[in-house]
Amino acid sequence: MFSTLFHIPSQIGSGDNSLPLFGWGVLLGVWAVFGGALLAWTARRHGLRSSVSALGMPLAIAGLMIFWLLPSLDDGQGVPVRGYGVMLLLAATAAIWLSIARGRSIGFDADTLLALGMEVFVWGILGARLFYVIEYHTHFFPPGRSLPESLLDAINIPAGGLVVFGSLPTAAFAAWRFSKRRGLPLMRLADCIAPGLLLGLAIGRIGCFLNGCCYGGQCDLPWAVQFPPESPPWLDQVAHKLLDPVAQASGVPPWSLAVHPAQLYAALDAALLSLLAVCYAPLARRDGEVFALVLTLHPISRLLLESIRVDESPAFNTSLSISQLVSLLLLCCAATLWWWLARQPLERGARIGAADAAAGTGL
Repeated sequence: MFSTLFHIPSQIGSGDNSLPLFGWGVLLGVWAVFGGALLAWTARRHGLRSSVSALGMPLAIAGLMIFWLLPSLDDGQGVPVRGYGVMLLLAATAAIWLSIARGRSIGFDADTLLALGMEVFVWGILGARLFYVIEYHTHFFPPGRSLPESLLDAINIPAGGLVVFGSLPTAAFAAWRFSKRRGLPLMRLADCIAPGLLLGLAIGRIGCFLNGCCYGGQCDLPWAVQFPPESPPWLDQVAHKLLDPVAQASGVPPWSLAVHPAQLYAALDAALLSLLAVCYAPLARRDGEVFALVLTLHPISRLLLESIRVDESPAFNTSLSISQLVSLLLLCCAATLWWWLARQPLERGARIGAADAAAGTGL
C-alpha cells in the first residue's frame, strides 16, 4: 500500500515573491492557455461546435478542480498526490493509446478517439464515483456532519473509491452520444475501444492495491499480503476483533493479517481479457462481437473474484454482493447482444479483425 506518493506545494517561491499555484494561481493560467490552444486547434480540424461539444466539459471540470477542489485538499503540507489518482490517469492514457493504435487501421483517426476517450473517461469516472457514494452513503453523509464536508469528501476521487460497474451506464451513454454526433458506427467503435477499456481497468486495479481498497479475505498463501495500520483491511479486521487489542494499543500497532491480493488478481484478469479480446478480433465475423465477448467474460470473472473479496456485504437479502448481482445483469445483456448479432448479416473478415490481421501489428 502506498496511498500518498508525495505532496505538491501550494505556493511557488517563498516570502513576498511567492505565487499561489492553485485557485487564482499559476496553474489556472496554464489551464486557460492550454485549453484555449487545444480548443482552437480542434476547432480548425472539426469545427467550433464539435470542438466545444467534445472538449468543453472535460476542460470545465479540470478548471473547476484547479480553482476549487485542489485548494480545498491542501492538508498543510500541500496537495497530496495519491497513488490511486495517478494510476487512474495512467489507466486512461493506456486505454486511449491502445484504442488509437487499433483504430488507426479501421478508419478512426487519433483525434476522434482522443475526443471519445476524454468523454468516456470523464463520464465513466462520474458514474463510478456516484455508484460508490450511493453504495457507501452512510460513510459520506453520517449524522452530525455538515453537507459541505460530505460533498467535498464525495468528490475527492483521488483518495480512492470507485465502482467499475457504476461507470458502465454513464460511459455507454457518452459513447452512444458521441457516435451519433459524429455519425460513427457504434458497434465497430465499441469493438475498437473494448480491449483498451480492459487495459485501463488492469492498471486502475493496481491503484486499488496502492490505496488498500477492494481487498481480499484472509489466506496463508505464499503471495498473501499485509496492509499497514489505518488501511481499509486493517480497519475492517479491527472492527471484527481479528487483531490483538493489546498489540493495537502499543506504540507500534501490528499490520493487518495476511489477505488475498484481490486487487492484483483483478489486474491480471483484466490484462489477460484485454489480450484475449485483441487476439479474438481477427476471428470476429460481425461488428460488435469483440465487445460482446468482453461483456460476457468480464462479468464471469468478476463473479469469481468477488468470492475472494470481503469488502462488500451481501445485497438485497441475497448471498451475493452488489457487484455480483450487476454481473448477472450484464450476462443477460451479453446474451441479448449475442442473439441480436447472430441475426445480423455475416461480415466475412469484419473490419476490425481484418485490419488487425492485415496490419500484422498484433494490437
